[in-house]
Amino acid sequence: MSFRVAAASSDGKFINQHFGRASQFYIFEIRDDQYHFVELRKNVPPCGGGEHDEDTLRKSVNLIGDCRVVLVNQIGPGAASVLNSRGIQSFRVQNFIEEALEKLISYRN
Repeated sequence: MSFRVAAASSDGKFINQHFGRASQFYIFEIRDDQYHFVELRKNVPPCGGGEHDEDTLRKSVNLIGDCRVVLVNQIGPGAASVLNSRGIQSFRVQNFIEEALEKLISYRN
């Protein structure tokens, strides 16, 4: 069984972006006990000045719509609810992407 994970990161190494302010997502595929990088997806952040634009939020969710998990530094309850309604689990993580993916694999097994 395989699934995709989106990581909100500015540098591709550390999960360091708030979902609503993420300008890009690194997409990984997890298959069995391994993961590999798939692609980098650029995003227009839906949050600005403490408020979010519903249309832009929907576009951000659609951008990672093929993922089952998104790893973020922070996420608001509204965005988490929209993601959850699309079957995407959000996890607040302050760690290196590789370590977070390895933990995710160990929890899924």
